[in-house]
Amino acid sequence: MTYEELLTETALNDERYIVMTAENRALVRNMPRTLGERFVDTGITEQTMVGMAAGLALRGRIPVIHALAPFLTMRAFEFIRTDVGIANLPVKLSGYIPGFLSDGNGPTHQSIEDVSILRGIPGMEVYCPADEDDLVKMLPAVWASPAPAYVRINHKKGAYTHAPYVTGKAEVIAEGSDITLLVYGFLFDNALAARELLEKQGLSVGLINMRSLKPVDAEAILRAASASKRLVTIEDHLKTGGLYSIVAEVLLQHRLTADVQSLSLEERWFKPGLLNQVLETEGFTPEKMKNKIMTYAQ
Repeated sequence: MTYEELLTETALNDERYIVMTAENRALVRNMPRTLGERFVDTGITEQTMVGMAAGLALRGRIPVIHALAPFLTMRAFEFIRTDVGIANLPVKLSGYIPGFLSDGNGPTHQSIEDVSILRGIPGMEVYCPADEDDLVKMLPAVWASPAPAYVRINHKKGAYTHAPYVTGKAEVIAEGSDITLLVYGFLFDNALAARELLEKQGLSVGLINMRSLKPVDAEAILRAASASKRLVTIEDHLKTGGLYSIVAEVLLQHRLTADVQSLSLEERWFKPGLLNQVLETEGFTPEKMKNKIMTYAQ
């Protein structure tokens, strides 16, 4: 099942759902003729769309809204915070082409701080599916929640069949005594391949799909920190405020220390290019991630 098929089925079975877009129909091209008046395109007006969604939510609707991730999370941030967050309304934010998926675009169109800024809103949930299979397994619970939520949309086909989603829980793929890789979103497949390369080097390597970043599965992080000599956070996001920061917060809250390595973007935007070029240039191919992990010095 695709994202559009799932959303169409959900909306047809529950008239509370309203599908909205700020002239970004890539995910929902066939829905105008299916939903009629329950499909609303506000044009390139992310702020207006969020305000309208908040008003609809106040009247018992569940708006699922779509825009390019950088413009949804930054241009409309005040409206998300004030209209949706403060009122704690069930508006569901679908951010398109986040992180490295915005491969051909420069800094203005890169969403690599979205996790940081959205998780800072009280009550806002933040989800980062690994691929389309993960996405469609997670979204029914995300949409059914009464809380506002931001989803880093990732409808790429993946090679891995994911476990059913349990609210607020990470997906533990494997456990390891030497290293545990913590990853979310698009980089999951590369982390899976990097794990295989590391295992061939004689290391015991765990892998956790951190599909829910808020609420976060603190227990999974703590178990990994206790079982492994090192944790490695992998994310197409700035180092500040993302998974590396989340892991640090969890450890500090529980008065624990751990050796944590961050594979992320440190104080820089990424160089645009084709996706495989971006991964190569920024060091996020399986081979380059393996090399960084093997040569890491605490």
